[in-house]
Amino acid sequence: MKKSISFALVPLAVVALSACTTGVGGADYDKMHADVVASSFQPKGIATMEYLKQDETNRLCSAADVAGKPLDEKTAKAIEAAELKTVKMPSDGKFLGDWKEGEKIAQSGRGLTWTDKAEAANGGNCYNCHQMDKKEISFGNLGPSLYNYGKLRGVTDPNAAASKAIVEYTWGKLWNSRAYNACSQMPRAGHKGILNEKQLQHVMALLLDPASPVNQ
Repeated sequence: MKKSISFALVPLAVVALSACTTGVGGADYDKMHADVVASSFQPKGIATMEYLKQDETNRLCSAADVAGKPLDEKTAKAIEAAELKTVKMPSDGKFLGDWKEGEKIAQSGRGLTWTDKAEAANGGNCYNCHQMDKKEISFGNLGPSLYNYGKLRGVTDPNAAASKAIVEYTWGKLWNSRAYNACSQMPRAGHKGILNEKQLQHVMALLLDPASPVNQ
């Protein structure tokens, strides 16, 4: 999140300064923005310049953010429908793994930086935005509290037919959050390859297993 904020603020500041000092009222600000960002970063290790390329969803959401207004409903629904098509259900049919492994993933913020190895497992960094375990004193509040996530939704047996809808929704949300909220700031963990299928199953267990500290 901090990276995306800094990416946006620096170019905008440069653009504003250019307009004030040179009077370039008709300049192509999008190109200026792209040029400033491109000149500010260099590929190193596994962090390549590919990370600076926006997909269509990011482009539309960024444009709305710059304009200071939400997407129109038609565009938002179109994005959600397109993103929903990317959601892949577990290949082995199992939604839950080991919540203890899920806790490790939730606690880890490692991955995808130039100092990381391509073969190293990424973390989910879930605590950066969510409260999950009452015993954890360090957590963010950018996202809602997930404490008692499964318990509040009546999931006493994640494998029961009655839990099917919430289990599948939770998987979809983790896989691609923008399938349910067009401009969600939550990382598209599965869709963007941040977490693999096995890791997602472990995080699912952390959220939904009645034995997990999340549901105590």
